[in-house]
Amino acid sequence: MKISTHSNSNFIKKIIEKDLKDKKYLSLQTRFPPEPNGYLHIGHAKSICLNFGLAQYYKGKCNLRFDDTNPIKENIEYIHAIKKDIKWLGFKWNGEILYSSKYFNILNKYAIELINKGLAYVDKLNKEEIRKYRGTLKTPGINSPYRNQSIAENILLFKKMKNGHFPTGSVCLRAKINMNSPFMIMRDPVLYRIIFSKHHQTQDKWCIYPTYDFSHCISDALEGITHSICTLEFQDNRRLYDWILNHITIQHHPNQYEYSRLNLEYTILSKRKLNILVTNKIVNGWDDPRMPTLSGLRRRGYTPSSIRKFCDNIGITKQDNLIETSSLESCIRDELNKTAPRNMAVLNPIKILLCNLPENYQEIFMVPNHPANNRMGFRPLLFTNELYIDYFDFYEVDNNKNYGLILGKEIRLRYGYIIKAIEVKKDNNNNIVQIICTCDKNTLGKNPKNRQVKGVIHWLSTKNTLPAFFHLYEKLFTIKNPEKEKDFLNYVNPKSFLIKKGFVELNIKKINNIFQFEREGYFCIDKNDKNTDLIFNKIINLSNTNKKIDKK
Repeated sequence: MKISTHSNSNFIKKIIEKDLKDKKYLSLQTRFPPEPNGYLHIGHAKSICLNFGLAQYYKGKCNLRFDDTNPIKENIEYIHAIKKDIKWLGFKWNGEILYSSKYFNILNKYAIELINKGLAYVDKLNKEEIRKYRGTLKTPGINSPYRNQSIAENILLFKKMKNGHFPTGSVCLRAKINMNSPFMIMRDPVLYRIIFSKHHQTQDKWCIYPTYDFSHCISDALEGITHSICTLEFQDNRRLYDWILNHITIQHHPNQYEYSRLNLEYTILSKRKLNILVTNKIVNGWDDPRMPTLSGLRRRGYTPSSIRKFCDNIGITKQDNLIETSSLESCIRDELNKTAPRNMAVLNPIKILLCNLPENYQEIFMVPNHPANNRMGFRPLLFTNELYIDYFDFYEVDNNKNYGLILGKEIRLRYGYIIKAIEVKKDNNNNIVQIICTCDKNTLGKNPKNRQVKGVIHWLSTKNTLPAFFHLYEKLFTIKNPEKEKDFLNYVNPKSFLIKKGFVELNIKKINNIFQFEREGYFCIDKNDKNTDLIFNKIINLSNTNKKIDKK
């Protein structure tokens, strides 16, 4: 499958084209290097589309490499989920899956090389002391008292680290750069730390693990990456990226380029914070349809093509901005408007009785599966004297703003006749249980003159229904930029999830996954294996202004 997500030019594309034209590289080699410490989200989709898309566009290759340098936070479940998400988006990685842990022996040798060059030392300061000695943006750092240990002593201490002679957090290996640097990342950063935890790839072989900054640049170089692309928060890290590669004996030296990360309204795009939502059971797992994870969006009903289109639309720049959620929503809405078959569903059912039709009355209407595409065919829709309509389409009193079935007024049934509400039946608690109507059999496909028919409503015959649950979703947060809030959980939307119990057409084709329920929105069948009921997840409204307002 040919996928192009780079119809628009951007600064990275221009750099690549110049490098290829100048024959700096014979071919493009990119990589996507996720940490297996959570599920991928829509922000990762931007990186996936960029790295895999560029490789495809320029007939190069893109590696999938797991940055698995912290076994405490990693899980094989996340690895499987990440592989699934990349395939779902429509991309294929080059060759076998790679892991930073594959290079642990080589990384260890390069660490020893830096020690032997007097460029790294084993520090016995604890984590808090290291932070304090590092200084601030306004004050310079202070050299560690262990900074000037002899090379021989550092070699011995590093060997002891590797052999498990020190407890977690007691010592670490640091680069010896410049504690007075204006860039905090260059103030003797940590290269190796002690972690006693079983690793999903190397098991118990190692108890020291390289930091991301140390392993990432070397892994890029070992794989022959030509353009190492990351987000702007790693801009200062590029100095350390280059410093490490410049001070070890490695042949290839990739260049790092940064672009702005994706920021989306009403959304958290931090795996750490998303994990808090999951572990605190604020959402029902990583694939909760309210989550911005790719598995959540997939379960919500978003398609790979709509995600790719969104990433293409927002482009690649160095400018940080907050993207409107409508930009993502319009991509799926535009696609489903063309592809989703139409069906009837009643989410808040209330019965109406057509009193001038006999009890056993039945009629079949042949209705289109798509009003603008006859190639999608037609389906039979049963019409009887007893129907369901949506409760919120009925009004006892006309206030001249209502567009529904109003007591004493006429309305047209979608694909059917004009009906008129003449009576309301209620229970002892004053709840409406049935609406008595008349049906004008002379109005099928006709618009009688001199009759004011106020709108069209959807319906289902009570003899042509299948019970179903409808999961309705709203934004997970109540403010536009929860990412900036320290106490972001205070802004979780308590009304982000609502369940309705209603009906769909009896002959709904379950081979289809996504439908437009007329006047309600786009829905997909929930694919959770735990479900025994028929559940539809709402993907999106028909339009930005198409939301129904419940009557109180």
